[in-house]
Amino acid sequence: MKNGLKIVTIGGGSSYTPELIEGFIKRYEELPVSEIWLVDIEEGKEKLQIVGDLAKRMVEKANLPIDIHLTLDRRSALKDADFVTTQFRVGLLDARAIDERIPLKYHVIGQETNGPGGLFKALRTVPVILNVVKDIEELCPDAWLVNFTNPTGILTEAILRHTSFRKVVGLCNVPIHMQMDIAQMLNADVSRVHVDFMGLNHMVYGSKVLLDGEDVTEHVIDLIATSSESMTMNNIKSIEWSPEFIKALRLIPCPYHRYYYKTREMLEQELKDAEAEGTRAEVVKKLESDLFELYKDPNLDSKPPQLEKRGGAYYSDAACRLIASLYTNKCDIQPVNTINNGAISSIPNESAVEVSAVITKDGPMPIAMGDLPVAAQGLVQQIKSFERLAADAGATGDYQTALLAMTINPLVPSDIVAKQILDEMLEAHKEHLPLFTKEPIA
Repeated sequence: MKNGLKIVTIGGGSSYTPELIEGFIKRYEELPVSEIWLVDIEEGKEKLQIVGDLAKRMVEKANLPIDIHLTLDRRSALKDADFVTTQFRVGLLDARAIDERIPLKYHVIGQETNGPGGLFKALRTVPVILNVVKDIEELCPDAWLVNFTNPTGILTEAILRHTSFRKVVGLCNVPIHMQMDIAQMLNADVSRVHVDFMGLNHMVYGSKVLLDGEDVTEHVIDLIATSSESMTMNNIKSIEWSPEFIKALRLIPCPYHRYYYKTREMLEQELKDAEAEGTRAEVVKKLESDLFELYKDPNLDSKPPQLEKRGGAYYSDAACRLIASLYTNKCDIQPVNTINNGAISSIPNESAVEVSAVITKDGPMPIAMGDLPVAAQGLVQQIKSFERLAADAGATGDYQTALLAMTINPLVPSDIVAKQILDEMLEAHKEHLPLFTKEPIA
């Protein structure tokens, strides 16, 4: 009989790991973790050691009986795990820089999870996540997989469509940021604010806001429309919304909606930034380097505040909260990526959606939201079609499916440009795309 829970984190050498460890430490009373296995690959070995040593110091400071294990052997780590979290990046930040640079050459948004960059991150990552699922099914079939590797919506879609594994929950920090920003606007503690979320990953809308149980949605929409401090995140430029548009939309957009509703302005800003300071990946490389220098300090035994600049703040804490709710059958409401099952009526039941759900020991139970307002329906449907094709292309390595996904993405202006970007990016990323072995069709 096991004494406590075994958690395995794939991508354990990530700069986010200290936040994950902090989350498990502060929830120890409800989530009795006895061992945490941090798994990485050979290229991440040095970072794994640095982060692992910091994790050990954090646990020692908390005086908790949690064993931290570091390994490059994923399968040995997964044996009999209770929960598996995934936070890896195939091709590391160099691959992300390619995802951002090449589209900009064609005057197309270059971004990690949207447009061509999002497609290629999916193409590199889908085969790996499907292999992880295969290992979980063999070595720890009762474990829950909590994925916050991007693009989490497409990865959840791929798992739902290309495996029979259903104990998967995708997680994103965007809804958490939105809820915190809304609470700040209302000068209220975040615990008093409830937001109904519906849509897709990085395409999610806030449809209703409650403050102490009272509907304040219209007031929040007015605040967003008139605020010079537009809701955003460290990795997305805060270009102000048109007040008239926000009031007409009558929904709360997420920061990533700027790529679709403000495409020209965002592209111009990206081109300017890439010229002046580099792409976001290049900026993050510097941030990461500074963070790991901090992590090396043998006197550091807590998560440094500088981690919040990284752009993924609250991801790991949200993962710990989700795991605690799954384990304790808490039945609280959290926004997650999960199988739709009728929650959003115009999206297929078997598809992945990002939606508010009741978190139970049997998994998330998505709350029935009805349908998206007509203003949001078309864009969400188009992105869902893109996600399905991207998931299929990643799972099969089929060139035509990838071309179709690239072409129907709303950020790509034409089929000719789609093919040019696809072919150049396939060549640039070929090391990490072993399934794409066929020559592109002339």
